[in-house]
Amino acid sequence: FQRCVGMDALNSLHSTTFEIDEKHGTDYHKRFLEFVKMMQKENLVIGGAMTDPKGDRSKGPSEQEDPDLFTRIVKTDENGVYVSGAKAHQTGCINSHWIILMPTIRLTEADKDWAIVGAIPADAKGVTYIYGRQSCDTRSMEEGDIDDGNAKFGGQEALIILDNVFIPWDKVFMNGEYEFASMLVERFTCYHRRSYVCKTGLGDVLIGAAATIADYNGVPKVSHIKDKIIEMTHLNETIFAAGIASSHQGQKMKSGVFLNDDMLAQVCKHNVTRFPYEISRLAQDIAGGLVVTLPS
Repeated sequence: FQRCVGMDALNSLHSTTFEIDEKHGTDYHKRFLEFVKMMQKENLVIGGAMTDPKGDRSKGPSEQEDPDLFTRIVKTDENGVYVSGAKAHQTGCINSHWIILMPTIRLTEADKDWAIVGAIPADAKGVTYIYGRQSCDTRSMEEGDIDDGNAKFGGQEALIILDNVFIPWDKVFMNGEYEFASMLVERFTCYHRRSYVCKTGLGDVLIGAAATIADYNGVPKVSHIKDKIIEMTHLNETIFAAGIASSHQGQKMKSGVFLNDDMLAQVCKHNVTRFPYEISRLAQDIAGGLVVTLPS
């Protein structure tokens, strides 16, 4: 479940650590490759933790009234660093074995303590998960299984609280190189927004369900029903096309990995913020009142 964010973190860190080393003579890239080997050998799931609570959006991390509104280094010793803060909207974090902590915005020299990238076990000392809600999550607690969805491997969101969490040096991939924070964020979001092509799988299921209901109702050949299913398919495949095109237009980075096309990735994301809602509206239009009043 939910390997996409970890994949985005690995790809963006591969090139970013390489270029930090190139400028500063550090060994982050070597450490990072060893971490990747361990993840691959043990087949572990990684959660990519980028989004901070942020607080007052008009101010940077060092200007906040509460310094823990962005994840930061609170202590350093010969063994590694200790971090405090929080990560919000963390989809799949409780399913993950490891969490990679990353900055979430462009940083200045005053924000050096917040320029930290490191990997921690998901059950590391000092980590607390505040489990979020989903609109239909109580269905899995009701009798029967028709509305469970993916009962064993379903998604979840959580707020991760970090209280003096230790990261050993071999799991630290950025430590104060604030000028590379924006590069990492931009590359991560480029990969991640292209990955929204996965939403078209959900769209396929919804389109198939709507077409099936039209068959049940005996109206599959009615012109406005066909037009709606065609429009749903058009919107869904447009999302898919932008994501695939972004990958196809990718460019090789200095470290050897490819970065997909940024503009097309943003278009894919923009489509995903609009089209699935219209697809759902059309599905409800075809299905009628059963969508909301069907007995469980």
